[in-house]
Amino acid sequence: MLKICALASGSNGNCYYIGNEEEAILIDVGISARQVMMRMKDKGLAPETLRSVFISHEHRDHVRGVRVLCKKLDIPAYYSKKTYESVNRTYQSLAARFFQPGISTREGAFTIYPFLKNHDAREPCSFRVEYKGLSVGVFTDIGEPCGNVTAELSKCHALFLESNYDEEMLWNGTYPAHLKRRVASGIGHLSNKQAYELLNKFANPGLQCIFMSHLSGENNTPGHAFSELEPLKARFDIKLAGRYMPSEVYDLWAV
Repeated sequence: MLKICALASGSNGNCYYIGNEEEAILIDVGISARQVMMRMKDKGLAPETLRSVFISHEHRDHVRGVRVLCKKLDIPAYYSKKTYESVNRTYQSLAARFFQPGISTREGAFTIYPFLKNHDAREPCSFRVEYKGLSVGVFTDIGEPCGNVTAELSKCHALFLESNYDEEMLWNGTYPAHLKRRVASGIGHLSNKQAYELLNKFANPGLQCIFMSHLSGENNTPGHAFSELEPLKARFDIKLAGRYMPSEVYDLWAV
C-alpha cells in the first residue's frame, strides 16, 4: 500500500508526499520546512520517514523550503543539473544529488522516473514514482502535453494532475494580456479542459484516484474544475489538492 497526499498545491507552494509505513519521499518543497513537518504530523505522516526530496524545476513555489528541510532532516535533494544551476542559492540543498531526465533513480523501495515536459523553466521535469507495481504521477506546471506526459500518465494508478485554470475565467479575468498568454501558452499551465482531455484519452484503466492540482486562485475554482471532470467520475475517484490546506491522505492499493 502507498499513502499519498498533497501537502500544498498551487502558485503559493507545492509539495507532494508519497510513502509507505517505513519510508517516503517528497516531490517539491515550495512551502517552509516548518509547514511541511506540521502538515505531515497533522495528517499522521512521520517526517522522520522521509528519505529524500525531488525537485521539478527552479520556480520559488517548488523550492522555497528545500534547503532548510533537508538540513533539518539530514536528507538529500535531487535536482537535474540544469535546474540546480538555475536555482537561487538560497534554495540549493547542501546535500544535493542529481538525476538525469529519462533515467530512473532508486531511492529506498521507490523507483523515480523523471521526464522532461513543456514549461517556462530551464529543464522542467515531472515524475512518476513506482513502488511494488503501483505508480503515482505528479504532473503539474505543464504547458502543451508532450509524448513524455501522455506515455507516463498512461502508466499511473494515481495522479496529481494540474487543472490550473478555467479558460473563460482566464480570458475574462484581471490578469494583464501578456500573463494570460503566458498561462495559456505551450510552456504555461494545463486548463481544466486540457486535464479532462488528457485523462479521457490516455488514463490507465487501472487509474484509481486523481487529485486535481495546482488550481489558480484567480482563474479557477474547485467548482469549475469538478464540473469539467464530471463525466469521468464514474471511472475515477476525483479529489482536490487545495491551495492552503493539505489534501486528505489517500491509500493506494495494488489491484
